[in-house]
Amino acid sequence: MEYKELSELVDKVSVFLQEKNFRAIKPLLEDEKPQDVALLLEELPDKDMPLVFRLLSKELAADTFVEMSTDSQEMLLNIFTDTELKAIFDEMFLDDTVDIIEEMPASVVKRIINQSDAETRNQINEILQYPKDSAGTIMTVEYVSLKKSWTVHQCFERIRKTALDKETIYTCYVTDEKRHLIGRVTVKDLLLHENNVKIDDIMETEVLSVETTDDKEYVAQQISKYDLNAMPVVDKEQRIVGIITVDDVLDVIEQEATEDIAKMAAVTPSTDSYLEQSVWQIWKNRIPWLLLLMVSATFTGLIINAYESTLSALLFACVPMLMGTGGNAGSQAAVTITRSLAIGEVRPADVFKVIWKELRVSLLLGAVLAIACFAKLYLLDGLAFGNPYTWEVCLTVSIALLITIVIAKLIGCLMPILAKVCRLDPAVVASPFITTIVDILSLVIYCLIAQSVLPAI
Repeated sequence: MEYKELSELVDKVSVFLQEKNFRAIKPLLEDEKPQDVALLLEELPDKDMPLVFRLLSKELAADTFVEMSTDSQEMLLNIFTDTELKAIFDEMFLDDTVDIIEEMPASVVKRIINQSDAETRNQINEILQYPKDSAGTIMTVEYVSLKKSWTVHQCFERIRKTALDKETIYTCYVTDEKRHLIGRVTVKDLLLHENNVKIDDIMETEVLSVETTDDKEYVAQQISKYDLNAMPVVDKEQRIVGIITVDDVLDVIEQEATEDIAKMAAVTPSTDSYLEQSVWQIWKNRIPWLLLLMVSATFTGLIINAYESTLSALLFACVPMLMGTGGNAGSQAAVTITRSLAIGEVRPADVFKVIWKELRVSLLLGAVLAIACFAKLYLLDGLAFGNPYTWEVCLTVSIALLITIVIAKLIGCLMPILAKVCRLDPAVVASPFITTIVDILSLVIYCLIAQSVLPAI
C-alpha cells in the first residue's frame, strides 16, 4: 500500500471512530493485507488501537499482530484478557509465537505460556533452548509429514485434513515411524500421478536439510543457492523437527544486512527500528565505537609530531588527501570482500587468489591516481596557482600515494578474511578500523619516503 493510500485509510477509520460507527470499520479493513493493517494501527492514537484491533477477524488479527512493532504488541498484550490472548496465539504459527516471546518481558511471556496447551508449551520451550541465531530458533513445527507406503490419494486426504494448521503444504516430507527424514514430495508431483501410485515410487530421496544448531545465515544461503521454498530441519539423529520457509529466510537476510551495515558504520546493531530507539539507546550504541576509534586515531597525531620538524608545510598539506584516498581504497576492498564472504562467493581458503587479484587492481588504481596527483600538484597547484611544488615534491607525494593504495587494498581484503578465520564478524573490521589502520600506515610511509628522497635532491 502506498503512503497516500494508507493516509486516506487512516483518515476514514478516524472519521468512523469519531462517529462511533464501528460496524463500518470491520469491512473496510477485512480485505486489506495484514502488513498494511499493522501500519494503519501504528498510525492511530494509542487509545484507539485496541478498539480497532478487536474489530478484526481472528485470522486477520493474528496475522496483523505478527507484523506490528514490539512496543505496540506489548501494549496490546497488557490490555488483552486471557481469553483474547489465547485466541490470538492459537491462530499463530509457532515460529511467530516464539519470535514474539523472545521480545516480551517476563510477565507477558508467563501469560502467553500459561494460555498455551501442554504440547505447544513444550514446543515453545524446546525452540527457546536452541542457540541464538541457530536454525532451531527460526523453524516452525507446522509441516506436512507423509509415509512412504501411502498412495497419492492418501496423501491428498492427509493434506486436506491438516492444511489449515500448516505453514506450507506445497512441499511435503516423507518420514519413517521414528520421524527420520527419508524423502520429499511436492503437490505438483502428487497431481501428476495417479491416485493409486505409492509415494515411495515418486519421492525424491536426496533431500537437502540443515541441523537445528546450524547458523540461520547458512540456512538462508542454502535456500537461496538451491532455490528452495522450504528447508527441513533435523536433529543429530536425522529426525525432522521442523521446517524453515522462504519468508523466514527473507527476514534473516534483512536482519543480517542491517547488522552488517551497522557494524561497517561502527554502530552496535539494534533490533529496534530507528524511530523506536530512544536517544540514550542510540547514544549507547554509538559511543563505544567512537571512543575506540578516537583513541586509535591519536596515533596519527603522534606520527605527525615525530616528523613535524623534518617535513615542510607543503608536504603536510598533502596529508589529508593521502590519508583520505588510502582510507577510501581500503574500505572499497574491505566492503567488497566482506559481502563476498557473507554470500559465500569467497572463502578463507581463497585468500591467495584474493591477494593476487587485489594486488593487480591496486597497482592499476595506484598508477592512475599517482599520475593524476602529480599532474594536479605540478601543473595546477604549482604552475597555475604559484604554489612552490617542485617536481621532486610532486614525485614524492605520488610515490607515497601509489604505495599507500597498494597497502590499503591488501589490508582491506585481508582483514575481513582474518576476522572470518578468527570466527568474528567480518563487517566489524570492514570500514572504520581499516581506515584508522591505513591512516597510520600511510603517514609512516609518506614521512619515510619524504625523508629518504627529498634530502638527497
